[in-house]
Amino acid sequence: MALVAGVDSSTQSTKVELRDVETGELVARAQASHPPTNPPVSEQDPRAWWSALVECFDQLDDHRGDVSGISVAGQQHGLVLLDEAGEPVRPAKLWNDTTSAPQADALVAAAGPERWAQSCGSVPVAAFTITKLAWVLDHEPELADRVARVMLPHDYLTWRLSGAHVTDRGDASGTGWFDPSADSYVEDLLAAAAPTAGWLDRLPTVLGPTDAAGSVTPEAAAALGLTGDVVVGPGTGDNMGAALGLGLGHGDIVMSLGTSGTVYGVAAAGTADTSGAVAGFADASGSFLPLVCTLNATKVTDTVARWLGTDAPGLADLALATTARPDGPILVPYFDGERTPNLPDATGTFVGLRNDTTREDLALAAHDGVVCGLLAGVDALADAGVDHTGRLMLIGGGARSAAYQRRVASLAEADIVIPDADETVATGAAVQAAAVATGTPLADITSTWTLGSGTMIAAEPDSGDTRARYAAATA
Repeated sequence: MALVAGVDSSTQSTKVELRDVETGELVARAQASHPPTNPPVSEQDPRAWWSALVECFDQLDDHRGDVSGISVAGQQHGLVLLDEAGEPVRPAKLWNDTTSAPQADALVAAAGPERWAQSCGSVPVAAFTITKLAWVLDHEPELADRVARVMLPHDYLTWRLSGAHVTDRGDASGTGWFDPSADSYVEDLLAAAAPTAGWLDRLPTVLGPTDAAGSVTPEAAAALGLTGDVVVGPGTGDNMGAALGLGLGHGDIVMSLGTSGTVYGVAAAGTADTSGAVAGFADASGSFLPLVCTLNATKVTDTVARWLGTDAPGLADLALATTARPDGPILVPYFDGERTPNLPDATGTFVGLRNDTTREDLALAAHDGVVCGLLAGVDALADAGVDHTGRLMLIGGGARSAAYQRRVASLAEADIVIPDADETVATGAAVQAAAVATGTPLADITSTWTLGSGTMIAAEPDSGDTRARYAAATA
């Protein structure tokens, strides 16, 4: 049986799926943890990601000999800087490191939000790679001459696999120095962060959606236990990988509940939102993936659960044991600052606490605060002209929570789909690997593998006027 490997390298862990290249059947799965991070400073040694990938393949045993292709979907925006020998010159600054907020403000002020939105589809905030490069050059200028290669997290793993310094347009569109409509780097935007010469030459080559990066090198094959010629796909960002893994179509909207929260949809044309709410990303298929991201999602409910002496399932049970009411508490969940809206120094706030507020009320408010923040993102997509008349799909770790399921359907006033696939990012990476390995169009693979099917959760009326009260609390 010919297999392909899809890799999801996230903030928290590396996950690998092995799937039958013909049917998409899941054959094996593995997972290994990454070092924890603590925003506002969020950094990891890229070599830890490679070690986690090796650990995953060690768990896959005899299946490794059947792998014919591999692709990596990784956490977006992180900045990886390597020297000529291929060693990191410093830890990678990750997407949820908000220390570069001053650099983001300075970059936007210098060129203006309209210039950024028109040239790279997005107005950069602290999450974007370009702001992190500016931070490094401001705070650690002695490193500049040592940098030979600039990469994103998924690029680093693709490089360790193939030896090729490449990226794809999907993940590149989240850097702040790439134009997803023209499929090219924007040199003057890069120069705004890195004004000395030579930085363009340090960026990776941008591959097309099904271009091969190369084959797994003998050194990488030995470390992973792979045999034969294993082709390496271009890889992509995690949200782009998830879109592939869901077989996402135009008009469909995804809400992802993980450490962070995202909402996005596939679009035929790029967006240019000068407010900065909508990031005008490219996807991994040749289209576009306008997206809104919040920093605070399931980590908020995990934290509130800890305060109440329970865990996430226990908090969900508490939330389900009550109903929303017009005088109930509201949580503004900006525990780690916030990306959308752009408030990197914000903190969380409970509004409407009273002596008769119950544990159940607090549990419901914690879930609703996260959901309302993401539904504001759906509104921002609609305002940017993104078609949202298709399915609303709920994914990520939070999608397994009955409380999140019920509250998303209720607050969105729409039926939602919970996809059958558990690991959509790794599945999407496997889709890409299969397309590269076989030459089959991506759409044909997602159709054959019947991706995107799932369970329908019916909408129920919200009895607490929650969204309007949340909007007032965040005004």
